[in-house]
Parts: sequence; structure tokens; C-alpha cells
Amino acid sequence: MGWWRNFSLSLRVSLMVAMLMIAVAVIASQLVLSALDRQQVARIRELARLHVEALSVALGPFVLRKDVWEVYDTLERAAGASEGRRTVFSAVADRNGRVLAATDPRRAPVDSPISRLANGAQLPGKLQVGNREHNVKLLAPLVYQGRKVGQILTELDISDLVSERREARRLLLLGNAIATGFLVFLGYLATRRMLTPVSRLVSRMRETEGAPRPIPRDEVPEGDGEMARLVNTYNEMVRAIASKADTERRLAERERFVSLGRLSSSLAHEINNPLGGLLNATDTIRKYADRPDVVRQSADLISRGLRHLRDVAKATLDTNRYERTDTPLSPEDFEDLKLLIGPETRLNAQRLTWAVEMDRQDQPALPAAPVRQIVLNLLLNATAAAGKEGRVGLWVATGPESLVIEVSDSGPGLSDSARVRLLESGPVPSNGGVGLRLVRELVTGLHGAITTERRQGMTVIRVTLPVAVRDAAAGESGEC
Repeated sequence: MGWWRNFSLSLRVSLMVAMLMIAVAVIASQLVLSALDRQQVARIRELARLHVEALSVALGPFVLRKDVWEVYDTLERAAGASEGRRTVFSAVADRNGRVLAATDPRRAPVDSPISRLANGAQLPGKLQVGNREHNVKLLAPLVYQGRKVGQILTELDISDLVSERREARRLLLLGNAIATGFLVFLGYLATRRMLTPVSRLVSRMRETEGAPRPIPRDEVPEGDGEMARLVNTYNEMVRAIASKADTERRLAERERFVSLGRLSSSLAHEINNPLGGLLNATDTIRKYADRPDVVRQSADLISRGLRHLRDVAKATLDTNRYERTDTPLSPEDFEDLKLLIGPETRLNAQRLTWAVEMDRQDQPALPAAPVRQIVLNLLLNATAAAGKEGRVGLWVATGPESLVIEVSDSGPGLSDSARVRLLESGPVPSNGGVGLRLVRELVTGLHGAITTERRQGMTVIRVTLPVAVRDAAAGESGEC
């Protein structure tokens, strides 16, 4: 039945309605034809009964006296007087079953056994008529004054009744077929019209690229029926998805600013240190401008300091460019994060363990921006949990099918509210920030998974992201 599932829902429902209507019409036609057959058989039985009873009344005295000529004359007169010359053949026998007279003496000679002619004969009360029979043969006892005095064998022509029944069946079937076809057509159109909103809904859902779009108000069915509620529910779902996406976008923006705000104080120390050296170098150059060796040493110091400031600025800018999700992840992204998180760990006198096992020739095909945001938020959470003189660690490894990121800290472990924000999809608890919930949203968007555990006194958050490995060299050649 796979071919049936390939049809659209509206077409399948319409076809099912049409088939049900055809089935009902066929059953109704059979019931009517059966009733028509029963009525016609009953009519023929009644005709046969009356014919036999009339002959019994007319022939009784003559059969009792065995008056052959009177019996023959009565049979002839009965055959000639029968309506439409319905009687084809009649024969009368005595109580011993010997023929007394017949309308066709050559077919039934006098004193011949009537049983020889009774092949296929039926009793009037049990008469059965086929659709192709034109004559029926009856064999009935001849009863006179309550006594059986002989037998009557008669053959009746019922071709007109059979033709009438055949014509009635033909007209009935033709009328039912026309009516059924018309009703099936109307039912198909009505069903398709009723299911048009479903077809539009399915089409809209299939054609949606990116964010789903609501169905216009003028295409919503009127009233408060099931179809109208279905379309309105879909529109409400689309609006809820759009609202959720907007909330997540604003949440991500807020969390990026929060992350950068937390790093700003540490970055100020990171920038002030080389600035002090740069100022001293410029003073030295002014004071000893006539000494080339001192000028060269001061220039080298200025160059190193400027390069350090350039690296800090680049790492900060790359982290803030979250919209560039098409930029592939590379080892430089983790070096930038190490540069950003370094001042925070040094400010808190923390020991940072850093291990990134990523080969440039075997890089994961993942967007850099969300991965950087995931790692940065987890590292900021780890530095806050580890406290003064704590331990913070990052381990990254690329497998054949996934990128594994582990962020660890020596803090007391995740609180219940933090665990809810990181691992569950329910409402965000009122206490605490939104960084961990943002991590969950980003990991879910990348079809990844998050697990937590305590390992050797360390809280370890493990993020697994499915990847498709790309050839870095091929990627670089493709950009040329």
C-alpha cells in the first residue's frame, strides 16, 4: 500500500468517500434487486397457483368420471381463454398417474405415464424462476372436493414477466449508476473543498524555507470549525516560533555583551601592561635619539607590544562577530579564546590547562561563531566557579564523526538552577544568568549533546557536536 501513501491527504480522503459511496450504492442496488426478484417470484407463484386451482375446479368432475373428451375440451378452452395465451402445454392424469388428456396428444398420448413429462417440473408453492427461463413447468395434485383425484402438468409462458424483470433490473442499475456517479462527483468536490485548508497548510509547511510563514487571514476558513481552528493553531505556532527565535536572538546578543563586559576588566589589565612599556619605549627614544642601539631595542619593544594589542583586539572583534556563522571553525578560534580568557584566569590566580587536538588538515565542518560562544560561556562559568587559585581546563578533540569539547573546573559543582539551565528545556530559573541556557540553545541548534560529571574533584561539562570532516587544503584551494 505504499502507492496509496504517495497521494495527498485531501485526495485520499476524497477517494475514500467516493469508494464508500460506491459501496453503499452497490449494496443498496443489491438489496433492491433482491426485493424485486422476491416480488416477481411471488407474483409468478401466485399466477401458477391460481392457474392450477382454476383447472382443478373445472376438471375435477370429469377426471373423477374419467371423461376424456370433456377433460380435453376443458383443457383446450382453458388454453384458449388464458390471458395472452400463457398456457403452452397442459396434461391431466388420473390417480394412477396415467394421462387422460393433453393439449398436445402427440406429446402426451392417452394412458401414457405422466412422470415421463414431469422432468424439471416444480410445485406451484415452491416455484423458482431463473433470469434466463422463458417457460416454467408445474406438476400439482388435482384436488376435487378435498380429495386427490389426479395430477395436472402444465407449462406456462412467462417470457414477458422475465423480460419485465430484466428491464427493471437494467433500468435500476443504470439509474443507480448515474445517481451514484453524480453523488460521488459531488462528494469528491465537497470533500476536496473542505480539505482545501489542510492542503494549503501542508503546502505552506513544505514550501517554507528558514522561518515558517503564517497563512494569510483571507485564506483562513470562516466560522469556528475544525479546519479554522487547525489553521489558527498553525498561525499561533508560527508566531510562537518567531517570538521564541527573536527572544533567543536577543538573549544571545545580551549574553555576548555580558561576556565581553566580564572580560573588559581583565582585558584592561592586558592592554595597560603593554601600553606602559610602549610609553616607556617612546620616552627612551626621545631621550636617546642619538643612540641607534637604544632606538632599535625600544622599536623592538614597541613592535612586540603593538602585535600583542593587535591580537587582543582581533580576538575581541572575532568573538563579537556572532552573525558570521558561515565561517568554518579552525584552531585559531581556540587560540583567540585562550587569549581572551587568559587575563581572567591570571586575575584570579587560576591554573589554566589547555589542550586542543585539532589538525589543520582535518578540520571539522562547523560554524566558528556558535562554537566560540559555547566555549567562551563555559570557560567564563568555569572561572567563576573555580574561584581564587582554582583550576580551569579545556580539552578539544576531533573524532571521525564528532567534535568533543570538555570544560572543567575545580569548583563545588553545578547548582540545581545551573543544571536546569544547562540540561533541561523548561523555563529558566529566576536566579542566575542566561549563559548556560544560551549554551544549551546553541548546542541544540548544532544537533549536539551535553553531559556533566564529577571527575577527580573536577566538574566536567562535555559537549559533543556531530561534524562532517573537511579537507582544509581543499577548502583553501576552493577559495582562490
